[in-house]
Formats: sequence, C-alpha cells, structure tokens
Amino acid sequence: MKADLFTFDLPPGLIAQVPAPSRPASRLLVLDRASGELAHRTFADLADLIPPGDLLVVNRSRVIPARLFTVAEDGRKPSEILFIEDLGQGCCTAMVRPGRRFRPGASHPLPGGAAATVLEVRPDGLRVLRIEGAPDSVEVFRQHGEMPLPPYITSRESPPDRYQTVFAREEGSVAAPTAGLHFDDPLLDRLRQRGVGIGEILLHVGPGTFKPIETGEIEDHVMHAERFRIDPDLAAAFAATRARGGKVWACGTTTVRTLESALRPDGALATGWQETRIFLRPGHVFRAVDHLITNFHLPRSTLLVLVAAFATRERVLEAYRQAVAAGYRFFSFGDAMLIL
Repeated sequence: MKADLFTFDLPPGLIAQVPAPSRPASRLLVLDRASGELAHRTFADLADLIPPGDLLVVNRSRVIPARLFTVAEDGRKPSEILFIEDLGQGCCTAMVRPGRRFRPGASHPLPGGAAATVLEVRPDGLRVLRIEGAPDSVEVFRQHGEMPLPPYITSRESPPDRYQTVFAREEGSVAAPTAGLHFDDPLLDRLRQRGVGIGEILLHVGPGTFKPIETGEIEDHVMHAERFRIDPDLAAAFAATRARGGKVWACGTTTVRTLESALRPDGALATGWQETRIFLRPGHVFRAVDHLITNFHLPRSTLLVLVAAFATRERVLEAYRQAVAAGYRFFSFGDAMLIL
C-alpha cells in the first residue's frame, strides 16, 4: 500500500503542547469499527465502558530523562545526547547531535564531572558511548537529563511527571506509552471495583517508534526491533479472560504489538523476554486484542498504520477528520481514541 494513503490534514494549533488539566479529563473519541459510528466522551467514562470480567492491559515502562547536553567548550554550543540503551559496564547506545562531533575516540564532558567517550559509530548512526566518572551509564542521565519530549512539543511548562504514566515502574523508555497518560489512580480503582482485570506488559519504547515511513510503499519500511516481557501472571489472566469469554482491551500501540507478538498458535501468551519486529499493517488478523485505547498519531507513522489495520484505514481517517473538525487535541499530550 502507498504510504501517502496514511496522511491527513492537521492544523498546527491542534498539536497539544501541554496535557489536560487532569489525566482523565481528556476527550475520548469512541469508534465502533464494525459500524463506523462515532461517539464523543471523556476519558473518565472508560470506567463505564469496560465490562466486568474483561481484561485491560497496560505498559508499565518508565521514561528515562534521556536527553542530556554536554558541557559547552571553547565557546561552542553544547552537543546533545539521547540515551537509547544501557549496554552494561558503563556503556550505552545513544543518538547524538551534531554527529560530526562524535567520531570514534572523541570525548565530551558531561554535567557532574562525568565524560562520554565515543567507542563506535554504528551503521544506523547510533553511537556506542562509554560513560566515565559515573556509577553506570544511566545514572548521569537520571541526575542531569531532561525528559525527551517529542520535537513537536515546544512548551516546557508541564511538570516531568505528566510525561509518565501512573503505573510506570521499570525504567527504560525514551518516549512515554502515551495512551496510558490518561489514567489516574482513582480511575484505575473504579475499574477494579467494577470487576475489570488490569494486567501489565513491559516494553521499553525506543526512538524507532516515531520514525516516519520514508518508503513509497509501507511494505518496504524496515521495522525497528523492540524487546518486551510477558510475566506469568499476565499470561494466566489472559487465559482466564479468554476461557470465560471476556475481551482484552489494549492500552496503547506498544501493548498491542507486544500481545500480538507473544500470542502462540495455541492461543496462549509466551512468557519471558522476547524480541519483535512485527509490523502491524492492513491485512493482519488481530487475535490477542479485541479493543484498543490509543492517542491520535502522526501522518505516515507506523502507529497510524497499526490503528488503520485494527479498524480499517477508511474508518480511522474519517474519525481523524471528525476529530479535527471537533477540535480534538493530537499526539502525545493530546486526547484519546477508543476503538471497539
């Protein structure tokens, strides 16, 4: 399919720069994928929409303050380092800017007296860095880094915790699983009291999630690899939900990707650490997920293609057109969709 089929017009003023005043106060556009009907709700209504006995699955990954600036030298502007993955023994992979300053052997002073030395330039442009003068490669980012907000968010007014979900516990993402940003603890409590099961996956979101499709055909796009983990308690809850005829509600595209990748031919979830390069696009038959909670995504993104695969391209783009007309807020800090 042509990548140009996954575009839409969006006024810049609808790109959310700050989150809603409270997490569940976001608007919720409900799309019935069978009929194409749309309904306008608020996210707090979700507690009335998920039936007792169903299972809601969320991603518990926590965002690292992964954006770090070097100490300026010789009157030059600081360079930028975006942490990607801890390699152990004080080393990590990172995206850097400007790249010409990060050739093998180059060393850059960091805040707090640490330094980053370039060990390798990988074919994809990532650098392998050794962080010296810090307990490990992550600690200097924890102490001195900034939240890696997407480039379309130019405001810095929001407190850092609004770019974390309330169930974020295990550190490792460089971008938030944004569909989860709309939940707060009272809403989760209402769901539990209603009899909704809440399970967790772990997938650390990498920068490839937001890489646009640059090929003419979506089938030619090379999907990034991501590691994820399914714990036995989630596998058991998933099996029990299916056995009683309940539905599985995925919070976010990372959760969909994880569940669809982990599903075995016998209908059970494989447990433990796994890796996926799955590209969920039109034609995929969804077997693990029945309903999807998601934000509004960028044009020509693999995330938009995933949503189109779930609900058909025509219905998703029509829903986006209606959302634009109704003034919904888009992207990471924006409003949400529920696809039934």
